[in-house]
Amino acid sequence: MTQFDAPFQPACLPGLARFQFRAATLYLMAGLLLGIVMAASGDFTLKGVHGHLLLLGWVSLGLTGAIYAAAPDVAKGRLARWHVILHNLGLPIMLVSLAAYLSGQGAAEPGIALGAVLGTLGLGAFTLAIWRTR
Repeated sequence: MTQFDAPFQPACLPGLARFQFRAATLYLMAGLLLGIVMAASGDFTLKGVHGHLLLLGWVSLGLTGAIYAAAPDVAKGRLARWHVILHNLGLPIMLVSLAAYLSGQGAAEPGIALGAVLGTLGLGAFTLAIWRTR
């Protein structure tokens, strides 16, 4: 049996990688559904939310999950855990706030900033985790 004959077993993924992959698929589906709703209605007011769902949700979470899977030593440290916590806390705050802001709720603007800062701190922790791993 070669490595190509073995079935894919997600249980063999490090916990953080598996979590990131699962979260990424939720953002993928949310982004796709939002895109369908916008196209069907002809109202593209939330196109900024759509882009952030797919880029910071699907793409960024998927890529960081893939890196955690490929380099499990990176996923073992505190920085990786902080990345996952902050990214997955900040992103929904930012997305909900951005949707409210784009829908005319100017008071939601601080939520956009809070979510963006949390997400940026999370991705900063990820960056440090990569650079600190030998």
